[in-house]
Amino acid sequence: MVQILLGILAVMGIWYLIVFAKDYKEFKTNNAGEDEGSTLAHAGIGLGINFFDTLGIGGFAPMTALFKQFNLVHDRILPGTLNTAMTIPVMAEAFIFIKKVEVEPITLISMLVAATLGAVLGAGFVAKLDEKKVQLYMGSALIVVVLIMVAQQLGLIQGGGEAVGLMGIKLVIAVVGNFILGALMTLGIGLYAPCMALVYALGLSPLVAFPVMMGSCAYLMPAASVKFIKAGAYNRKATLMNIIFGVIGVVIAAYLVTGLSIAMLTKVVIAVVLYTAIKLLRDSKKKTPATV
Repeated sequence: MVQILLGILAVMGIWYLIVFAKDYKEFKTNNAGEDEGSTLAHAGIGLGINFFDTLGIGGFAPMTALFKQFNLVHDRILPGTLNTAMTIPVMAEAFIFIKKVEVEPITLISMLVAATLGAVLGAGFVAKLDEKKVQLYMGSALIVVVLIMVAQQLGLIQGGGEAVGLMGIKLVIAVVGNFILGALMTLGIGLYAPCMALVYALGLSPLVAFPVMMGSCAYLMPAASVKFIKAGAYNRKATLMNIIFGVIGVVIAAYLVTGLSIAMLTKVVIAVVLYTAIKLLRDSKKKTPATV
């Protein structure tokens, strides 16, 4: 089953690259003089952002900040660029972790499918939610998870685990939870850190979160990115540099993560979840710009 999963992922990646290569060639032929920002800057951003994305930090928010700070990507094409730029690096993350990390196939596939369905089917419902309240509730929940994880690390309470699969009610909770997290992605709430927290809370090894969360996103991104490419609503230089240097950053970080002990990896997970919780809580307090 895992081989089939990887085979489908490979086909999707090849399809995406063919569409991108065709569009890139046509653009260079017809718009050779158009400025799309510094090649060096895009390469550095691709390497650094995808390195930290592979650790679970998430890439969209910091990449957006850097693009805007250095005026590299026009706001109009920012959403498309984020997707097209990170599609291949995220697929590389998924491919590496699905191959290297032992996960019981039913657990992996069911959670992956649940997140994908959540993003597709849950979008209409989630779009009606109050984004600020969702950020507040999610951030608060992650703070609670961090406190529990720290208490476990200090030996104050028992918990955590090294399991590679789930059964019964725990599997049901994992599937439902990942469906909800997939749906919340449409609000811009990243799946990585909450998925880490969910996996840890259910007694799985913290490492199991990596193929689950990266596989979930890898299956979502190619189709969305191809739409942006066909619409021409993306920065081609940023995308190309991320395909090249982003994958390098992914490989470096992936082998760092898989080389860590479970104890050290748990500390990394705590840091990532805490960072995400604080960011969500801060975002929930920001005022939404008035619309005219």
